Amino acid sequence: MPSSSPSKVAAIISRPARPEVVRIFPELLAWLHAHGYQVIVDPETAKYSNGHEEVPRSQMSSRPLDLVVVLGGDGTLLSAVRDTAATDAPLLGVNLGSLGFLTDVPLSSLFSMLDQIAQGHTSVEQRSLMQCDLLRGEQILGSYKAFNDVVVNKTALARLNNYDLFVDKAFVSSYRADGMIVATPTGSTAYSLSAGGPVLMPTVKAFVVTPVAPHSLTHRPLIVPDSAVVEILLRSDEEVAYLSLDGQPGLDLKDGDRVRCRRSEHKVSLFRTDADFFHVLRTKLKWGER
Repeated sequence: MPSSSPSKVAAIISRPARPEVVRIFPELLAWLHAHGYQVIVDPETAKYSNGHEEVPRSQMSSRPLDLVVVLGGDGTLLSAVRDTAATDAPLLGVNLGSLGFLTDVPLSSLFSMLDQIAQGHTSVEQRSLMQCDLLRGEQILGSYKAFNDVVVNKTALARLNNYDLFVDKAFVSSYRADGMIVATPTGSTAYSLSAGGPVLMPTVKAFVVTPVAPHSLTHRPLIVPDSAVVEILLRSDEEVAYLSLDGQPGLDLKDGDRVRCRRSEHKVSLFRTDADFFHVLRTKLKWGER
């Protein structure tokens, strides 16, 4: 039976300027309140709410969340994962975008999925999250989370950069390439795939390191266990490289900067439909079509 007094907290995170959010928001609020949730909303969703507590996404990890409902596309979900990962709250991604690789729940199935969640009949898939540190000398300039990938890349007008790759402090090789990608299994179907990397099933405990347009034809993607620490050392006299996480705007890098990637202590829990991973590949990536 639904609880009469809120004892749980649900966050709603929305993609900007989507008319579907306006239409579905009142009914979603009613369902959450009827099932005992106190509701907080991000600034985008607050435009449609009437007095519900507004919390910036960057501050949501400080709240004890029990459920995160994401109304948007894969980009919105990636942002929500980074901002709420520290809470370890499960996420329900509702697809308002085009591809919907991660947000595989159609809007028409939102309330049937919520009902299944309330009844404990929905599967939750655990996925790995990556922690990335940017080091200059021995100083850590920043620490970041990435659900898809970490990319060290040259700018559009720069020449090829040199990158030294280390795994658990062991030197692997020097790469002369446009860039280097370190991807989670989830991110293996993103930029890494377009650069020639392999597809990893989401539950595989590994990272894939993929060079972008390497100068040597013998350099190929490398799969390492996610217990390993992957480090990329930039060698660039032109200082025209940048660090990008999950496709977000890049951070400028200098010669000698190091990007260190490891498995985060937090995991990402996603409510999933009954569609298996290979069905998703066939429908989203058009596998098997002629």
